[in-house]
Amino acid sequence: MNEGEWLAARFEENRPRLKAVAYRMLGSRSEADDAVQEAWLRLHRSDPDTVENLSGWLTTVVGRVCLDMLRSRTSRREDPLDGSPSVPVTDHLDVVDPEQEVLLADSVGLALLVVLDTLDPAERLAFVLHDMFALPFDEIAPIVDRTPAAARQLASRARRRVRGAAPLPEPDVSRQREIVDAFLAAARGGEFDALLTVLDPDVVLRADSAAVRAGATDLVRGASAVAGTFSGRAQLAQTALVDGAVGAVWAPRGRPLVVFGFTITDGKITAIDLVAEPERLRRLDLAFLND
Repeated sequence: MNEGEWLAARFEENRPRLKAVAYRMLGSRSEADDAVQEAWLRLHRSDPDTVENLSGWLTTVVGRVCLDMLRSRTSRREDPLDGSPSVPVTDHLDVVDPEQEVLLADSVGLALLVVLDTLDPAERLAFVLHDMFALPFDEIAPIVDRTPAAARQLASRARRRVRGAAPLPEPDVSRQREIVDAFLAAARGGEFDALLTVLDPDVVLRADSAAVRAGATDLVRGASAVAGTFSGRAQLAQTALVDGAVGAVWAPRGRPLVVFGFTITDGKITAIDLVAEPERLRRLDLAFLND
């Protein structure tokens, strides 16, 4: 085996972990593939004799590539949702390859993916690399251009936001549907006061990066602000089961483009998560509910 073959073999050994890191950072399988491919190109252009810890070197490179990609999202313009191509959410793969098994085995929930999208890129990287992949802060620090102590603070802030986004949900599906139906009816009718009755005073509306690129606000807090966002809207949203919980789907011409995930606690909606990333939509188990 020559040096090039040896290097390629070592890279393939690291590929599943690198892709898992990139997916947690970017929330998109295609973008994760791009980040991992860029890491391979950088390795190919480097002098492997100068790399003492190949696994750590590759993780650092992927982290930096993902950080650049996250930062570029704020300046990237894309088409609105109603003109975006989409695929049916039932389009699941029949065969799962080893890389996908890594992602699925260590998967994060719908709400957490959206919460990660609301984090500052540096916070997200510090949280993902440390809390999900056990990378020490002295290795994270140079990626985010901080000291190890500052990197620890980034992860700590991110951790508090993630933990604060997971209240105990309403377990009764019938009760969930009653509240979601009331929310949608009030939204469609522009009934601001009725919206306030089903929203928790501290409700949070979060949108994933695809929804933000289409014009949604990434984070809205408070019942009045969230009610104002939905009042007179959601005309085409349909009630549906989203991974077993009651939510809603915007599916013009029967093609799901946006999923509304609701967190309901003590009879009030405490969080609404907008998911528009096509790859996430494909992985959701959706079932429309008849009126």
